[in-house]
Amino acid sequence: QVQLVESGGGLVQAGGSLRLSCAASGLTFSRYTMGWFRQAPGKERSFVAAINWSGGTTNYADSVKGRFTISRDNVEKTVYLQMNSLKPEDTAVYYCAANQGGTSKVRLVYDYWGQGTQVTVSS
Repeated sequence: QVQLVESGGGLVQAGGSLRLSCAASGLTFSRYTMGWFRQAPGKERSFVAAINWSGGTTNYADSVKGRFTISRDNVEKTVYLQMNSLKPEDTAVYYCAANQGGTSKVRLVYDYWGQGTQVTVSS
């Protein structure tokens, strides 16, 4: 049974930082592209970042480029999202996801999803 478990969310002031983690089990982690998506209240779930199996290719939404960094540890079977210079508009539930293809921005490509972790950025 595949499980993706996010952690690291919380409340932070604008300009602050958070690091999200997503621990994977039940799949051959090193064969999967990992992605982060987010969903704000009343909005659709949207792409944030993705990283391929080796970590050699990454992809970011324009809104987070230069502020967020995705990384992975295939030994620990964990993917991370370092979020710096946070803005109130980054407030959302953040989800990690896995797919066996490329660093797609398309939600439907991803096969497995975590339950999400709340990030709230106060102004």
